[in-house]
Amino acid sequence: MTQSLSIRLISAFALCAAVGLSGCAEKTRYGDARGVETVTNQFGSTDLQMIAESMTRSMLNTPVASGETRPIMTVQEVKNKTSEYIDTRSITDSIRVELQKSGRVRFAVDAAAMDQQIEELKRQQSDYYDAKKSAEIGKMVGAAYRIEGNITSIVKEASGVKDVYYKFSLQLWNVQNGLLEWADEKEIRKTTSK
Repeated sequence: MTQSLSIRLISAFALCAAVGLSGCAEKTRYGDARGVETVTNQFGSTDLQMIAESMTRSMLNTPVASGETRPIMTVQEVKNKTSEYIDTRSITDSIRVELQKSGRVRFAVDAAAMDQQIEELKRQQSDYYDAKKSAEIGKMVGAAYRIEGNITSIVKEASGVKDVYYKFSLQLWNVQNGLLEWADEKEIRKTTSK
């Protein structure tokens, strides 16, 4: 075999390999973030959006959120009582954002962010800051209402069909007197067949 024939065979092999590998390359595209996501029957983005929209709409119709005053609320972590990992903080963050955008409620720092709030206050009390222009310790405002909830699921499987039922419950508690001011739930059912 001549050297030029060997070079041509190697070049042809390299070209075929490159073409073959390019056929396996991943293709990425942007999708509609609000589009219905049906990749699996596990908790997904569409479920999160449906829950946040439903809970926000319901809460804004309560006497607490529809009055002249803008009540101060805080959000507790939603308890995940399902068998799968669900980022419940994402759900409450979405609800908080929608409520805040309504302009009808305000939010005090929640338990999860309290350490950061305290650290910032302490930092501003250091010698590096002008005392007259720094936040003062002891001036934080407490919430009048606490939002808390949980998400549960029931999973059933038989004859190649998997049914997943989710129930998201949320409550609004009056911190001063302990009264339940509002409660609602959103149910979602997802069925997959093989």
